[in-house]
Amino acid sequence: MDNMLAIAARALMAQIFIISGWSKAMGFAATEGYFSSLGIPMAAVVVPLVIVIELGGGLALLFGFRTRGVAAMIAVFCVGSALIAHTNFSDQGQVISFMKNLAMTGGLLMFVRHGAGGASLDGKLESRRSGSGPV
Repeated sequence: MDNMLAIAARALMAQIFIISGWSKAMGFAATEGYFSSLGIPMAAVVVPLVIVIELGGGLALLFGFRTRGVAAMIAVFCVGSALIAHTNFSDQGQVISFMKNLAMTGGLLMFVRHGAGGASLDGKLESRRSGSGPV
């Protein structure tokens, strides 16, 4: 049961980043324009970094690879993007997006604390290192 819960938690947390990263990659020019409109300097450089964090980090989280570090990186990203893109508190949609980013940060911090669980690449690598066999 614990393994199933860990897999579900990773999948549910990862999907928003995978979908968002893929969307940014497929609409690179539009994303660059949006980032520029937010006043983000060097948007053409920032967009690929964001895609790597969202898409790459989301996939790593999904499969439970280097989960603690990846979750910490994405958590910092969530707080940063909330502070950059969702601070128009007179807009209820922006307030919800800001709070959503903080809520995701909370969930990610649980992965930082507890890891991916046994049914993950991290679990498989750890069992090999410890010689205890597959999980």
